Amino acid sequence: MDLGGISSYTDYLTKQSTASAKLNDTLTNTDYSNADEDKLLSVCKEFEAYFLEQVFKEMQKTVDCLKEEGSDPNEHLVDYFKENVIQDLTKTSTEKQGLGIAQMLYEQMKRNYNMT
Repeated sequence: MDLGGISSYTDYLTKQSTASAKLNDTLTNTDYSNADEDKLLSVCKEFEAYFLEQVFKEMQKTVDCLKEEGSDPNEHLVDYFKENVIQDLTKTSTEKQGLGIAQMLYEQMKRNYNMT
């Protein structure tokens, strides 16, 4: 069982790295001058969700330093589900209310691409 958890967690880390690279590629290599407002807002919300996810992960590290390494045999499985919960939480919070980062980016990008 533990081996399956490690495999899933390793797969998850690979997926995270790929997701990060994809977001970076989307933000840097896509010309949004012809994008409609819905696409622009969607990308801004995606960025905010990613930003929040990174903040939550860093916050979690402050708590994780208190627990003893290797004390839980299912540690990788717990980490896998914790990562999924963090992702879901950030996506939900961005869609519901968010921090306003997506809206600020959206307004700035609209001005930059003369969409106002």
